[in-house]
Amino acid sequence: MNTVTFYKENQLVLGVKTEKGIIDVKEATGAFPTIEAVPQTVSELVSSGEEGKRALEALVEQAVKEQTALLNENELTFGPSVDNPQKIICVGLNYKRHADEIKMEYPKTPILFSKFANALAGHNEEVVLPPNGKEYDYEAELAIVIGKVAKDVKVEDALSYVYGYTNGNDLSARDFQFRTHQWLLGKTVDGFCPIGPSLVSKEEIDDPNNLSIRLSLNGELRQNSNTSDMIFNCAEIISYISQHMTLLPGDIILTGTPEGVIMGEPEETRTWLKAGDEVTVEIEKLGSLTTKFI
Repeated sequence: MNTVTFYKENQLVLGVKTEKGIIDVKEATGAFPTIEAVPQTVSELVSSGEEGKRALEALVEQAVKEQTALLNENELTFGPSVDNPQKIICVGLNYKRHADEIKMEYPKTPILFSKFANALAGHNEEVVLPPNGKEYDYEAELAIVIGKVAKDVKVEDALSYVYGYTNGNDLSARDFQFRTHQWLLGKTVDGFCPIGPSLVSKEEIDDPNNLSIRLSLNGELRQNSNTSDMIFNCAEIISYISQHMTLLPGDIILTGTPEGVIMGEPEETRTWLKAGDEVTVEIEKLGSLTTKFI
């Protein structure tokens, strides 16, 4: 299952990506009312488990067959692939070669910080760079989306609590981030958590700990790695967080970024993000997430 959100008449609508185009779930539900209990939002889909997914799959199959409620994705204005998480939890310094490039020791336990929902942005969205800062950086990241309540989860069971995965970009204002020992200010600027373009359910991903991850800036490849370089893998991250707080359906976990960030360059050669730049995050099997800056 590959879902998106997009704006229609100023409302965020759930869509499903198919080879024929994007199915408008709300419109398709009206066209086929005999298919019951179809989730109408990402939150409903993620929290409804396999029953909700089966209902949505049945709706999509019928809509494709009848060529109903199909939209051209190139004409859509995308929203964030998960639009209403209770928590956005980020893992810092979680790739070996990234730690190496900024000359920091590998952490003994996951370094956690948070973003808020104001930071969410969608594919192709224009993100405003605040005028009171200047050290703006990108961070390509695999994002985990939790599918069911997770508390005190064992590592070996942790991936069973996942709904799916999406591309993320942990945008950072480094001059805000390191103003104090708390990173929050530099991490949750409006629009500084683009995710998408789609949410891919876990059965589509054989191994989240072995996916290529790349980022380009204005067409130039800047990050090129694999999630296998993570210090703490997806299951270990979920288990660790669940020992300290309850994870809920729809919660997002950004799992860290590989080497190649601007902060990893020598100070004298750093060119921070600026208005007019365009960044694309591409993760294997998850598509490409583009962010434009103004």
